[in-house]
Amino acid sequence: MVRNARRALVIGGSISGLFAALALRRHGWDVEIFERVEGELAGRGAGIVAQPQLRAVFRAIGLDPGVELGVEVRRRRALDRAGRVMFETECPQTLTSWDRLYRMLRNAFPADFYRRGAALERVEQDAKGVAAHFAGGGSASGDLLIGADGLRSTVRQQFLPTLAPLYAGYVAWRALLPEEILPAPIHRDLFDYMAFALPPGEQILGYPVAGPEDDLRPGHRRYNLVWYRPADARIELKKLLTDSSGTAHEMSIPPPLIRAEVVDAMRAAARRLVPPQFQEIVRLADSPFLQPIYDLEAPRLTFGRVAILGDAAFVARPHVAAGVVKAAEDALALAQALAAAGEIEAALRDFERARIEVGRRIIERARHLGAYLQAELGSAEERGLAARHRNVEAVLTETAVMDFLYE
Repeated sequence: MVRNARRALVIGGSISGLFAALALRRHGWDVEIFERVEGELAGRGAGIVAQPQLRAVFRAIGLDPGVELGVEVRRRRALDRAGRVMFETECPQTLTSWDRLYRMLRNAFPADFYRRGAALERVEQDAKGVAAHFAGGGSASGDLLIGADGLRSTVRQQFLPTLAPLYAGYVAWRALLPEEILPAPIHRDLFDYMAFALPPGEQILGYPVAGPEDDLRPGHRRYNLVWYRPADARIELKKLLTDSSGTAHEMSIPPPLIRAEVVDAMRAAARRLVPPQFQEIVRLADSPFLQPIYDLEAPRLTFGRVAILGDAAFVARPHVAAGVVKAAEDALALAQALAAAGEIEAALRDFERARIEVGRRIIERARHLGAYLQAELGSAEERGLAARHRNVEAVLTETAVMDFLYE
């Protein structure tokens, strides 16, 4: 690989940071990743839709675009309250797990340049370069710093201190179940599909993903469950995020701290509201976890020699399934802008112009798809969108499909 003197510091060692680091290395940069978590990140995620555009990014950063990303599913179906198929449509997609995609990227990046337990405290920059200062007194310097540190980005917080995630008015219950524990009738009705049901004001769906250790063999995969439920921010969300000691967590709650009575209430709601097949999935899920849904839309992506991308810049509701491919294309656009322009700050401005509108369009689309799940509908536009996406056909044909972005 051709090298030059330019050095990039990537803050955040998850999927966004790895895409950015690999894209820059492909263009000759020396890159070092700094991840705040001390242990390995594998095992922290759930299911992901691997949009087809992801393969083009794999090719561009030197990974095999033909590798098996996950489980191939060709059809979608919706079940009514009694468990009968009420709508079915063709929609070929690749469904994978966070674990599998993370491990593929992590294995492609040199371990010697991936620093764990490096919690960023602040960034300093001048005309000659940029420096990252870490908790405990360490520091690193380079020509460019990339904030790929997610929803709680320290980089974003320094440069956009008043910007905060906006709660969308609903939560997702999520779980991963081993394929082998699914009863045969449930497996037959759900496993080979992206399957949906629409209780009033809610949405539950599931699909197959890779099993532990990236296992794609039939019988060794997992089933990914997502159940969106409205939760008022003032009362209900606060209850959901309060643990058994009475501590109210601010934005999310670690799965082991979710109160047993909260999980019991969720299972009781499943018995009342969802088809029998999904009732059984909920019953069998031994470690469900809670994900409050947020929007985040950065007004800027660059700050001198600093850029933010992925979830550090935009967090869209999951209905578009755009998070991974957007992070990948952000990384590729950044590397290409730096290769095309000799001066770093000018290149970052080109990157911002190319990607900020993409983020805004994804945020808008995700809000449209999720409007009917909100606990409160404040505008006539939201009420109109909510009415549209109570329609089964609209949900099945528009959820997790990104054609709108490439038209």
